[in-house]
Amino acid sequence: MLWLTGLSGAGKSVIVAALEAALVASGHAAFVLDGDNLRHGLNSDLGFSPPDRTENIRRAGEVAALLADAGVLTLAAFISPYRADRAAARATVGAERFLEIFVDAPLALCEGRDPKQLYRRARAGEIADFTGVSAPYEPPEHPDLTLDTAALDPAACVASLLALLERRGFLGVEGAAPSGGSEENART
Repeated sequence: MLWLTGLSGAGKSVIVAALEAALVASGHAAFVLDGDNLRHGLNSDLGFSPPDRTENIRRAGEVAALLADAGVLTLAAFISPYRADRAAARATVGAERFLEIFVDAPLALCEGRDPKQLYRRARAGEIADFTGVSAPYEPPEHPDLTLDTAALDPAACVASLLALLERRGFLGVEGAAPSGGSEENART
């Protein structure tokens, strides 16, 4: 599975949507878990306090693990600002099935891409605990791939992700992701 992390407006959702389309078109079972979508349903009871952010990512990690167990290549797009939460998601999914992707873009660029005006509202004090403004973001220390969306367009990002998936063996003949194979990763 791919876990894309980065600031709001960095390009995570755009990239995973294009990647999902490319994977499905080539016969691979793929599914997008997007932070915005999960917060409208499964995680609608959560806010943006640090404990709620941790629970949001914990639940997303559980869903991602279930999808991976079913052989679906999961494309998760979450701000997921805390390293510890991403590490917990990795442990839940299984380290051998989890690729952390840092979608990197300067804060000013993210603010310029902000169609919902969330950054403007956060700077005006209308939104509390907004990542990058009034709440921290901890970039990955050792991501499997960094996508600099200030320099790369979505098509180039998708090409890089497809190459990574191929190199790591996630794009087998039948499109299944590696299962990990150990009993310790079996889920009941």
